[in-house]
Amino acid sequence: MPRGALWLISGIPGAGKTTVAQAICARYAKAIHIPVDDLRELVISGHASPIEWTEETSRQFALARGSAARMAADYSDQGFAAVIDDVVREEDMPQFTSHLAGRSVTKVVLVPSLDVALARNQGRTNKAFDTGVLEPVARRLYRSVADGCRSTDGWIALDTSELDVEATVSELFRRVGRE
Repeated sequence: MPRGALWLISGIPGAGKTTVAQAICARYAKAIHIPVDDLRELVISGHASPIEWTEETSRQFALARGSAARMAADYSDQGFAAVIDDVVREEDMPQFTSHLAGRSVTKVVLVPSLDVALARNQGRTNKAFDTGVLEPVARRLYRSVADGCRSTDGWIALDTSELDVEATVSELFRRVGRE
C-alpha cells in the first residue's frame, strides 16, 4: 500500500491553519487532521500554557509534536494523508522529523497580513477560551514564523490575506503538483 501524503501547516494564531488543514483533508479519499494544540490540551494536570512560555511549555510542545509526527507516520503508512497543524518554524522541525523516518513532508506557512490574522483570530469560535488572549502572542510570533519558514528550507509560503479557503487549498495543490 502506498504511503499517504504528509503535510505540515504553520502560521500564527488566526492564520487559518485548522481551516486549511481540514480543507486539504477533504481533497483526499482518506485523511486525518492532527492539530498539535489538541494534543497539548489532552494534558489534564500540569498543563503549561503557551501564553507564558516556560521550560515546561517547551517540553510539552516537544511531546505533542513528537506524538503528532508518530500519529501522522502511522496513518500515512496505512494510506491516509496526514495533515498536522501547529505554529512551527524550521528550527522546530527536528521535533517532527526525528519521528518521520525520512518521509517527505510538504511544509506550508500561511502568512496573511498581521491585521487579517488578528481579525480572523478575534472572530474564531473553535476555541473554548477568549481568543483575544492570543493577540499579543500572534503579534510577537508574526515575523518569527514568517522569517523562520524559508523557501530555501523547503517551505511554501502563501499570503492568504485575499484568498478564501478553497482558493488557498487550490493554490497549494497547484504548487505541489497535486491538482
